[in-house]
Amino acid sequence: MPELRRDPASRSWVVIATERSRRPSDFRVPRDERKGGVCPFCYGNEHMTPPEVLALGRDADAPNEKGWSVRVVPNKFPALTLDAGDGAGDGRGTGGGPDGPRGLYSHLPAVGVHEVLVESPDHDSTFGTHSQSQMEDVLEAMVARARALSRNDRLSYLQIFKNWGRVGGASLEHTHCQLIATPIVPAVIEEELAVAREHYDRTGECLYCDIVRAETEEGARVIEKSDHFLVFCPYAARLPFETWVVPMAHGARFEDIDGAELADLARVLRRTVRRFELAFEALPYNLIWHTSPWTGNFGAYYHWHLELVPRLAILAGFELGTGYYINPTAPEAAAASLREYAPESVVETDDEVRATTLLAEDRA
Repeated sequence: MPELRRDPASRSWVVIATERSRRPSDFRVPRDERKGGVCPFCYGNEHMTPPEVLALGRDADAPNEKGWSVRVVPNKFPALTLDAGDGAGDGRGTGGGPDGPRGLYSHLPAVGVHEVLVESPDHDSTFGTHSQSQMEDVLEAMVARARALSRNDRLSYLQIFKNWGRVGGASLEHTHCQLIATPIVPAVIEEELAVAREHYDRTGECLYCDIVRAETEEGARVIEKSDHFLVFCPYAARLPFETWVVPMAHGARFEDIDGAELADLARVLRRTVRRFELAFEALPYNLIWHTSPWTGNFGAYYHWHLELVPRLAILAGFELGTGYYINPTAPEAAAASLREYAPESVVETDDEVRATTLLAEDRA
């Protein structure tokens, strides 16, 4: 029977249509056609991007040249820029007063930073086929940019995300992530903060710590548990095979991650994304970081985490009109399916994976 479930982290409702339950093989997503042409993110084309703001893997005295392992550059067509508004407002979510009829409308200069993190010089690499050291470099670059941008008092929040596949919003094939720092805290995060604060005030506990404990105890939705992270399909998953990666230890900001956690997260992300690559013929997805804003004190009750959202369903009139999602795959069934695709138990051919096994040795 279908079931309505409420997401404890957002208070939104989801319809779990269990009678429609679908496995990975039931979803047919057409592969993106390769575009060809010159890629601005490949070795030798560094001149095709704006000058880099960070590069790992080569000497700092040779900027915008080959030899890098990870490269961060300003987006050539930024959604936000520090030049916007020429300093108008105080930059922390104020400065644009209401205008229009009866003061209904508000505006702010589009102040912010929009950067692209090129994950690898390998055009065809993926989160599921990066080496351990490569993935660690990706995360180290994210942390470095988050810490640097947090020092700008015109910025309030950093959204890190990865779009994969055309349906997932990726306009370039070369594997990359994006970082957008905004002058105001997004409404989604404001709602998460409010719900987490309400839970903390009522129980004295972090909501996400409670979720981790509950999921660990029940186990039905858990895909994998590492030393530092729990990977699971959330109880009220909005979309089929939605997966969360949540730190076991409490922490509000992603950029406060320590070395052991970073190495473990690199391993967990590689394994998790590889499961999806093995389970689905082609899978567009969005990987989204949820972290604490830079302004305010949320350390007691907010808990950073990642959400991997496969783009396997189309939002239609019911979803758009009600805010309720209809998920045709129960999260318990989704987790069970994904557990079957343990990377170390799968023999991979050269055609399936250009890189070697996911059991590559950790960086010394």
